Amino acid sequence: MTNESLTPAERLFRWLSEAVACGASDLHLAAGHRPTLRVNGILQQLPDSMLGPEEVRTALVGYVDPRVLAQIDEEKNADFALELDVGGSCLQRFRANVFASNDGLGACFRVIKSEIPDMVWAGFPEELAQRLAHFRNGLVLFSGVTGSGKTTSLAMVLNLLNQEGGNRIITVEEPVEYVFPRCSSSIVTQREVGKDVATFADGLKYGLRQDPDVILVGEIRDQDTAQIALSAAETGHLVFSTLHTRDAKGAISRFSDLFPQSAQPAIRAQLAMSLRAVISQHLLPSWPEGGKRELALEVLFNTSPMASAIRMGKLESIDTNIITGRADGMVPLDESVRQLLEAGKITAETAELYFSEKRR
Repeated sequence: MTNESLTPAERLFRWLSEAVACGASDLHLAAGHRPTLRVNGILQQLPDSMLGPEEVRTALVGYVDPRVLAQIDEEKNADFALELDVGGSCLQRFRANVFASNDGLGACFRVIKSEIPDMVWAGFPEELAQRLAHFRNGLVLFSGVTGSGKTTSLAMVLNLLNQEGGNRIITVEEPVEYVFPRCSSSIVTQREVGKDVATFADGLKYGLRQDPDVILVGEIRDQDTAQIALSAAETGHLVFSTLHTRDAKGAISRFSDLFPQSAQPAIRAQLAMSLRAVISQHLLPSWPEGGKRELALEVLFNTSPMASAIRMGKLESIDTNIITGRADGMVPLDESVRQLLEAGKITAETAELYFSEKRR
C-alpha cells in the first residue's frame, strides 16, 4: 500500500513509526512541505508527497482528545503528549506542538525515549547529577535553547532520587514527557498543565500542600510561577525548573526580568539566597558526522562571590566567577567544548562556533 492510498491518520502513524525507527528527535509537518525528520540535528525529508492545508488536522482527529482540538481552534496552539503502539515492547510517547499558520495547521512531534536515558549515553556527568540531586533545598535551574536536552537531564537527576527511595516527588509539566518508573519507597506524581492543572503556578501552589520533598516545574515562564518557585525553595523544598536562555548568566537575568523593575532588587536578593545551581546545556554536532550530538555544559554554583554578584545585579561578574570557581565545581562552557574537541568528538570548526569569544 502506497502512502498516497493511506488515510491522513494512517500516514501520520507511518511517519511517527519511521521517526522512531530512524532514531529521529523530531517529526515536522507543515503544509506545502514534505514530512521531515530531524536526525542527530539534521533535517531529512521523507519521500512522501507535500502536505495539504487540512491534512494535519484530519490526521489528528483519530489520535487526540477533543479538548485538544478545541484548544487548537480557540488558541491556535496546543501542547500535548501522545502514546502509540509502534511495535516496541511498550507504548511510544511523543510530545506534540500543533500550531496554526497561513497555510493551515502544522505540527512538531518530539520522540520521547521509552525509558529515562543512561547518563553515560547522554554525556551528563554522574558526579554533577549526584550533587544536584542532593541539595537539601533551594532552586536548581537548567537553561538552554529548545532541543538542548534540558528535560532529559532533569529526568535523569530526579530519577536518581526516585530510585534511592524515601522521596516524595511532584512534577508539573506541559506536557508530561518522561514517565518515572514506580519505586517501592518513593512516590512520584506527575501533573500535566491544561489537563490535570490549569497553570504551572497552580501546580506549584497546590503541590506545596502535597507534602513534597522535591518539585519539578517544567518551565518558569511568568512572574507567578517564578515567585512561587522561589518561595518553595526558601521554605525547605528542592525545586528544579528550566528557562529558555543560552547561558547561565542569561538564566539569572531572565528570572529577574519576569518581575517589574521596582521589584527586581528584592527578587535578586531572594535568588541570591535560594539559588543553588544553574546548568546551561548545548548539543553540538558530533564527529564523525551523523552521530548522536554531544552535550556541552556550563555549570554555575551559587558561592558567596556569585551570590553577591546576583544580589547587586552585576551580571558581568557572573562569567568571571564561573571561570575562577573551578575549585567549587564550576565549569565554563569553553572548557566543556575544549574537552569534547580534545576527545575527538567534535570538529575544530564546531568548537570555534561555541567558544565564548564567538558567542559574544
